[in-house]
Amino acid sequence: PNVTAAEAMGGEEDPKEESHQGPSTLADVREEYGPAVEDLGVSEEEDLYRGAEELIQGPVKHAGPEALFEVTLPKVEDRCSLEPMLDILSYSESEWKGNTTKSTLIRTGYTKLSQRFGSLRQVRGDNYCALRATLFQVLSTSTQPPIWLQVEHISTWAEELEAREGLIGQWMFPSECRQGDGSEDAVQQLKRYMELLQNRWQAAVGCSSAEERQRLCERVFQGGEEELGLLEALKLLMLVRASEFHTTMQEGGDVPVFCWLLYARDSSDCPRTFLANHLSRVGFSGGLEQVEMFLLGYALQCTIQVYRLYMTDTEEFVTYYPDDHKEDWPCVCLVTEDDRHYNVPVGQPNGL
Repeated sequence: PNVTAAEAMGGEEDPKEESHQGPSTLADVREEYGPAVEDLGVSEEEDLYRGAEELIQGPVKHAGPEALFEVTLPKVEDRCSLEPMLDILSYSESEWKGNTTKSTLIRTGYTKLSQRFGSLRQVRGDNYCALRATLFQVLSTSTQPPIWLQVEHISTWAEELEAREGLIGQWMFPSECRQGDGSEDAVQQLKRYMELLQNRWQAAVGCSSAEERQRLCERVFQGGEEELGLLEALKLLMLVRASEFHTTMQEGGDVPVFCWLLYARDSSDCPRTFLANHLSRVGFSGGLEQVEMFLLGYALQCTIQVYRLYMTDTEEFVTYYPDDHKEDWPCVCLVTEDDRHYNVPVGQPNGL
């Protein structure tokens, strides 16, 4: 039987999904979820999010993570998009020398991280960074596929979204993904990338050992069309989930709290503006904001645990995206020094 994207990704029937119903404005969210809003960087004096006119005028202070580069168009390189493993403490000492307050704080964070992991792999520092680090960890650790990945027709989700809301036609792809004779439209291209994601994920699950999964990831993450196509597929998954949540909100249904923050932005009040002003820029002129990390976790049905080193010795040192499925979703781990660039911790602590 046919299964819709909403049903495959959980829909409204998932009894495990922590949800919330009611607030319709950012002020309402602040009143009821003050601490949660502060965690995402929204305060009474400074708003994390930019309005549409501000996006045209240029960046403003506290407008979310800045672009790692003004415009980033990844180029194919004959090496893996993740550097070889480095000892965490050695990396910390070499990168954060000196006795400034920040250097000491970051080194302390790495010391705490080293109690769980022994090594670090640096992720290529472009604006796909958060997506790349997350997908690498997902593929290198998966032992079973999520339910939505097992639905045979996930490759049609782009076509469904285009027919229903007309969101796919103007999709922007990196240069490595503009290949062939040009006869393939955006829907067909995303369909191919969704099939590729399904195949690579299932191949990773089918590996007989962690070492075999690692070798598969080394082949996939080479910076070319295969890798970037997979990352564009993740963006499509995020858009499908965002559209589903928006429909539920309009119908008065229950959604996770972060959805009210996602759609409270002047520049992101519906799926169309979310795509135009935020998601389409990921990989090019901007990375993922924190609220979009929650969406990524829901899209993958995976908890993304992030060690935020600049928040060492605070309650936000370890953050979960999302934090309401830690018991029933698989978990992958990333590390960041600034909520902009993410690296991958791997391996057992030294001495174990």
